[in-house]
Amino acid sequence: MEYGSAKKPLRIGFLAIAMAAASITLAACSGGGGLSEGSGSEDATTATGGKPTGKLKISNWPLYIDEQTIRDFEKESGIEVEYVEDMNDNDEFFGKVQPLFSQGDSGGRSIIVTTDWMSTKMHDLGYVQNLDRTELPVVDENLLPSLRNPDFDPSRDFTVPWQSGMTGLVVRKDLAPDIKSINDLFDPKYKGKVTVLLEMRDTIPVMLLAAGVDPAGATTEDWMEQIDRLQKNVENGQIRRFTGNDYIQDLVKGSVVAAIGWSGDAIQAQLDNENIQYVQPAEGCSLWSDNMMIPVGAPDTAAAYEFMNYVYQPKNMAQIVEWVNYISPVRGVREILTKKDPALADNELIFPTEEFLRNCSTTDSPPGGPEQVREVEEAFQNVLAG
Repeated sequence: MEYGSAKKPLRIGFLAIAMAAASITLAACSGGGGLSEGSGSEDATTATGGKPTGKLKISNWPLYIDEQTIRDFEKESGIEVEYVEDMNDNDEFFGKVQPLFSQGDSGGRSIIVTTDWMSTKMHDLGYVQNLDRTELPVVDENLLPSLRNPDFDPSRDFTVPWQSGMTGLVVRKDLAPDIKSINDLFDPKYKGKVTVLLEMRDTIPVMLLAAGVDPAGATTEDWMEQIDRLQKNVENGQIRRFTGNDYIQDLVKGSVVAAIGWSGDAIQAQLDNENIQYVQPAEGCSLWSDNMMIPVGAPDTAAAYEFMNYVYQPKNMAQIVEWVNYISPVRGVREILTKKDPALADNELIFPTEEFLRNCSTTDSPPGGPEQVREVEEAFQNVLAG
């Protein structure tokens, strides 16, 4: 398995964020409604600790860690790591693993990494275990204070943040220098040259913001209105396609001039084309985090705890952040990078200021109960289906 290549991370696909440069507390609404099956979070088991005895299998997003960190962990811990990049989007991953997870079979995985709302959904269905915090002393010591109590997992009972980021605009500035708002994607002069993300909870919140609607106070009708707008722009050919991790290749080729995309992608994409830039939408972005969890049936939960503690050592997380260019949940990383790579430490996509995040939202799900959420999800899926 390769962890790196000439092209570095694409999506890696947040909830609460706060950086050393700004004291920001963000919380998201738990999402993923329609959870009628499964044993439920009230019956969740707690993953046991102890001495690792086997191989650690991790499911994560493509190119979300540098190769050296895996090697260093294996050498220090004696644990063999099988690192599987089998996440393209949350719904696709859920559909793939649900037949196993619903039977208490993790497919050999001891760590999975999903975005906030999907983390809640997995837990509510009884697919992931609670964490024994006594097994996570390094995590608890170094986790940013503002990330300790997000709305979707207030006591961090079942999640440990992996990386965080922003959903906004990724633009070929040489081809579309005037794109500064999500609304600009719907300008007829860019017909067939823009893409949006497959995940509803990435695409629709930034469209709501662009329409002047705060996602935190949006109604079901507000969500449906933006889905209808999306439908019309698919039908008229304005939107080229829906994408997962692969929109960067379109931007590199120039077949696409702008996309709804993720902040860290733009930094790495500049290795291929310096004209690719992340643009913070004029009306604001969406904030998210991806979280490590231990599924039910994990074969070596002790190894999972050891890996979580290892990457929460600031020097180890700094090495990861230096490569992936997303926002770290670990205290002390910026201080290390200030000495090692000052330009990276000053990059507001990695260490955003309060002003840069001023209009951003952490609400990633439609309002209402399971039936209302399901209605919105089905409407979005109908758009994807064409």
